[in-house]
Amino acid sequence: MEAKPIPVKVIDATSSPDGKIYIRETQGKFQRVRQYFSGFLFLLFLILPWLEWQDRQAILLSISEQKFYFFNITIWPQDFTLLAGGLIFSAFMLFLVTNLYGRVWCGFTCPQTVWTLIFVWFENKIEGSANQRKKLDQAPWSLKKAGLRLAKHSSWLLIAFVSGVTFIGYFLPIHTLLAEVVSFEVSFWQGFWVWFFVACTYVNAGLMREKMCLHCCPYSRFQSAMFDANTKTITYDTVRGEGRGPRKRNKTQAELKQAGLGDCIDCNLCVQVCPTGIDIRDGLQYECINCGLCADACNQTMANFGYEQGLIRFASEASLKGQAAKPSRLRVWGYGIVATLIASATIIQSINLKPLELNVLRDRSELFRYNNEGWVENTYTVKMLNKTQYTQQYRLVINSDQPLTLLNSPDVTLAPGEMLSLPLTLQADPYELASSRVTFTLTANEVAIKPNASVERVEADELNQQQSQPLVFFSQG
Repeated sequence: MEAKPIPVKVIDATSSPDGKIYIRETQGKFQRVRQYFSGFLFLLFLILPWLEWQDRQAILLSISEQKFYFFNITIWPQDFTLLAGGLIFSAFMLFLVTNLYGRVWCGFTCPQTVWTLIFVWFENKIEGSANQRKKLDQAPWSLKKAGLRLAKHSSWLLIAFVSGVTFIGYFLPIHTLLAEVVSFEVSFWQGFWVWFFVACTYVNAGLMREKMCLHCCPYSRFQSAMFDANTKTITYDTVRGEGRGPRKRNKTQAELKQAGLGDCIDCNLCVQVCPTGIDIRDGLQYECINCGLCADACNQTMANFGYEQGLIRFASEASLKGQAAKPSRLRVWGYGIVATLIASATIIQSINLKPLELNVLRDRSELFRYNNEGWVENTYTVKMLNKTQYTQQYRLVINSDQPLTLLNSPDVTLAPGEMLSLPLTLQADPYELASSRVTFTLTANEVAIKPNASVERVEADELNQQQSQPLVFFSQG
């Protein structure tokens, strides 16, 4: 007697009439990678603001002080081109990776993906599988349903609260912020922003989920502009998979071909595990986030039927047509070169960051004046900013081939982050000057000083030059 085809059980847990997607759990290498990445990034997000450096928060973007602390580096507004360079570099690296492997950023490292994966994990643990969740939604309200809903949303709100406080903790000292939030002593605007991001996290990762990827994310709309025939994306092998249909196990390829069947058994698992609810067998779609879950589900089915894995896999359009890959592509080289140049310029700028900002403005009300002794005087205003995180002492030195004398005290002590405006007066004997316009340089030299230590004075020729500015001394001709 001829064996009957083994029916494939399809669980219709993909979506509901109201459009809600019930993501089915799956296991595989791509799911493990997503879990590892999500766990690592979430823990990194939580830990970083709690790190301390020299008795203060190691990473802090202080809006009130207009400074960005990053361990021993302080970035001031005039240095924010460093942040711009970092963001531009990240953008071009994203373009490069997208051209090579499609939307892997969306599938593995996007914050929306990371937080959604965490929320879904709690949902699965509390309410059960996709089919159980769908039945629970359709069931009438009961004490059990209310308890499960309360447990799920409470866990979501707890994660959202921790995320909101942590995020604002990158902008405000997190120790103080957490204590004030818990004790309800936080100011209005600080509390507003904390609860605003709590609400955003809860709504985005708990309620909207795939709708953010489908309707709100601009990246999904223009990412195809960075694709080419050699871009590897999650792809269904149509030639190998069609036609679809149930079949007996362990049928030979010849028998399948004779029956008009490909390797796809039409189990629909690839749709049920998709976070955005699409069918990868319909071809490349902008909704696909390249998470690889459909490939994991399909590989499990292929293993059960004894077929070769990879019916759904990362593959390029060219490889599916049997064409050789082209590693040297103009667009890849272009993105790589631009990213390298931006990274190099940013690194060079960071290396050349000056710990002292020095600006000198001359008195515009009068070019010069005479004192009681008949000497000519010029007045200036020196603005000095200590951009380091520890106290610095500087010695002002005049460099000129003419006999110019500095009347004010040449030593200046600046606290961390202190900006000082200092009046400065230079004088000279007009009969000893070679011309009425003398060029000189005002230099601020750092006196040897160590963090949390007393000042150690040294000779002027042993000082470490930090900043200088060319100036002009005027006298009557």
